Amino acid sequence: MTDDAYLFLVDALPGPGWQGTPVSLVGELECLETPAVRAWLDAHETDATSAALRIAPPEQTGMIPEEAERLPVPLDGEELERVRRAGATDPVALVEEELLTYRDTEEGRDALLRKALAAGVPVHRIVELSGVDPTALPSTPRP
Repeated sequence: MTDDAYLFLVDALPGPGWQGTPVSLVGELECLETPAVRAWLDAHETDATSAALRIAPPEQTGMIPEEAERLPVPLDGEELERVRRAGATDPVALVEEELLTYRDTEEGRDALLRKALAAGVPVHRIVELSGVDPTALPSTPRP
């Protein structure tokens, strides 16, 4: 795993398997205006609005197809959160939003933590979004 997110290009749309998150779903990213990214896009005769331009957060870079053209890009914390949310499945995205809201209240804590685990939200994301101590998480998700 790397600390950088990666921009990459996919050839066939839609194709089987993981295709990453279209940059157009994420919104504006500062890195898209840097000379390095603009030169990379120009070299591949594409731009930031292309349906073939995708982005992967650091924890998903191992899933980028080996043959894909790729470029590491730094993202700030807010941009990285938008990339992660844009690429999350609907159930995971909904639970992650609840975890962010949870920071302001303790009501329903255990039920929400179980729900997040059952939805497949990774433990590190639950801790990051909710601020809960990892040892406070239930050991097994319950419905």
